[in-house]
Amino acid sequence: MNSSKSPGLAGFGILKNTTCHTEKKISVFFSIIFMTVGILSNSLAIAILMKAYQRFRQKSKASFLLLASSLVVTDLFGHLINGAIAVFVYASDKDWIRFNQSNILCSVFGICMVFFGLCPLFLGSVMAVERCIGVTKPIFHSTKMTSKHVKMMLTMVCLFAVLIALLPILRFRAYQIQASRTWCFYKTEHVEDWEDRFYLLLFSCLGFLALAISFLCNAITGITLLRVKFKSQQRQGRSHHFEMIIQLLAIMCVSCICWSPFLVTMARIGINESHSTDTCETILFALRMATWNQILDPWVYILLRKAVLKNLYKITRGCCGMHIVNLHMWELSSIKNSLKVAAISESPVSSKQINLQPLSSTGQ
Repeated sequence: MNSSKSPGLAGFGILKNTTCHTEKKISVFFSIIFMTVGILSNSLAIAILMKAYQRFRQKSKASFLLLASSLVVTDLFGHLINGAIAVFVYASDKDWIRFNQSNILCSVFGICMVFFGLCPLFLGSVMAVERCIGVTKPIFHSTKMTSKHVKMMLTMVCLFAVLIALLPILRFRAYQIQASRTWCFYKTEHVEDWEDRFYLLLFSCLGFLALAISFLCNAITGITLLRVKFKSQQRQGRSHHFEMIIQLLAIMCVSCICWSPFLVTMARIGINESHSTDTCETILFALRMATWNQILDPWVYILLRKAVLKNLYKITRGCCGMHIVNLHMWELSSIKNSLKVAAISESPVSSKQINLQPLSSTGQ
């Protein structure tokens, strides 16, 4: 029987020869820690972004904050759903035959893995495009990039990610239990059919395309801002642009570092077919690297804010002793200025000048 086309037995063929073993206590511990840290981090970032969105609701920053909030919410639900399923699998001793007779749980797990993997990458690229338009075409951005249009873009991005995640199910290709028996994804072992290779390559190509769009748009945005800064030397009204581009660059770097190993591994498996040299440990390490992206994303918005950066700058100056020196100089200059003002106001020459000014004005 062809296991790739029979939903009921699709995931169990891999359980016979398992070449990857993970220690249960350590795996459960790390899964719970990752899930808890991710939920707390994303919840804090959501609170910060929603508060900022209320302040800038009618300004150009509102669309960026709406997209950023959607990204963090997606990461939050990714931790909740995928983390809860992973902890349940570990707690059940990875006995898929006992709790996954109809392969429903594996299908849900695989759909969530694909959706919550691609959706943040898509949202990061959409944020980069939005900032690029906002900086290079401000009039077009103010008229076309309203909250209504941004919500439509978010809906389209989510629907596209859902379509990619449901594509194997619509084609009657069940998601597969991986060799570590801890998660479900496209078929990664003994890949011989063209459709199985297509899903792996599609996932990798879409991920790399999203990263490439982010890199290109962020480069254009950064160059444009620097050119405007050097030409006009007017920083007023541009500080929020620099804050957002710094956050976008940080998101892009985090996404590239965390997702590149997994995307490269999936592409290599899809290209090399059954001759791939990637082991279960390699795939599992790449997956954990990708999981860190959902943990680090919210800290970009928590740490890379103007208020936090200013406070860190003040603390650094205070630790280096610069704050005391500047405070001392400021106090001396303030005292000197006060003494000069007092001396001028109390001097007879100044009083005569003050009294003569009205007389001269009336004489004129």
